[in-house]
Amino acid sequence: MIEVTIQDKELAKAAQSGSDTFLQLVIDKTREAIGGELTAENMSRMSSNQITLIGYATLREEVMDGGFVQMIHNGYGPFYFRNPFDAAVRNWGATELCRLMRRAKKQYIRHHEDIEKEMTDVEFMAIYETMQVFDEFDDEFVTNEEQWTDTIAHYVDEHLDEFVTIVD
Repeated sequence: MIEVTIQDKELAKAAQSGSDTFLQLVIDKTREAIGGELTAENMSRMSSNQITLIGYATLREEVMDGGFVQMIHNGYGPFYFRNPFDAAVRNWGATELCRLMRRAKKQYIRHHEDIEKEMTDVEFMAIYETMQVFDEFDDEFVTNEEQWTDTIAHYVDEHLDEFVTIVD
């Protein structure tokens, strides 16, 4: 497992600021330890919990910015829909997120080739009109993001030693 270290006082301060701040600190420190983002190389040195955490952070950023279509177009579809990401977040208590990912996977399988192909910015913006089937998933994610993030933060807090090493 890649060692992610956080100073005890930094962690305490983040926790006092709320679950979002606490979770973001763990995410930021994990990203820092792996050089910024998930790669095949650094994933082989990470724990499954660390991988799932960075996966959730990336999913949240992509979907909140441009929805599932953007997330798939940016190349993340295989990570979320061809790996057990859904089961991992279910095991963390985010059962509704798991259900959403499983429903979205059906549409991903149907449409991923059209979304993943090379296209101009104009073509990419136009694809949202033909891929409205993802709108429901986007709306559900945005509606529940705060609750799911809180659930993830609580899981991380309860299993902190599986994510980071706390130092003085």
